[in-house]
Amino acid sequence: MKRGMLSGYLPALLTYGENSMDTRLQSTFGGAGEALASRHRVLRNTYWLLALSMIPTVLGAWLGVQMKFTFFAGSPMIGFMVFLAIAFGFFYAIEKTKHSAAGVAVLLGFTFFMGLMLSRLIGHTLGYSNGGTLVMTAFGGTAAIFGVMATVATVSKRDFSGMGKWLFAGVLVILAAAVLNIFLQLPALYLAVSVLAIGIFSAYILYDVQQVINGGETNYISATLAIYLDLYNVFANLLALLGFLGGNRD
Repeated sequence: MKRGMLSGYLPALLTYGENSMDTRLQSTFGGAGEALASRHRVLRNTYWLLALSMIPTVLGAWLGVQMKFTFFAGSPMIGFMVFLAIAFGFFYAIEKTKHSAAGVAVLLGFTFFMGLMLSRLIGHTLGYSNGGTLVMTAFGGTAAIFGVMATVATVSKRDFSGMGKWLFAGVLVILAAAVLNIFLQLPALYLAVSVLAIGIFSAYILYDVQQVINGGETNYISATLAIYLDLYNVFANLLALLGFLGGNRD
């Protein structure tokens, strides 16, 4: 009797078990698939917005060169403080609007401002007889660094999230040294800061891209801002270094 009852219940139990397992597997793999698709979407939107942000940057730099734009040239410390105030004002506005289309407009406005701030360095570099070559070399070098670091972040199985606190500490060191050199005007310190900045912000590209890939950053506007600042600093410091070491006045 008991064996007969068991024989009757067994197919039902097996069917229930199979259905339950199928449901759990679908839930698990379906959720993982949706998360992966979401990360790819954020990364794709980030790259598109990053490419778009180059337009106002180039426009701001071109306009600044044509107008011979200077930002408190006679008082570099005041200029530096005003620059930080404006930049952090943009950061605050981007953070508040990053979940809407207005965030894209604010970000593009910020990149125009950064292009304007870059114009003085570009104008100075173009004063060299080989200035155009130096600018294109810096652009090509920055693109190559981005390509390598983004590829490593994409294909590597290693978790680079632990780099964040060390990279931030490095940025603080660069910032302190740059402020100090406003007063000291030491060429050796200038070179050291440029080389260190190129290394640190190149590593930041690796860190920030992987943050998107691993789901640590889920907003494409915030992700674009972070990677844009990495590229901007790599380019600016690489251009400064090239001009210092290879600029010709002939």
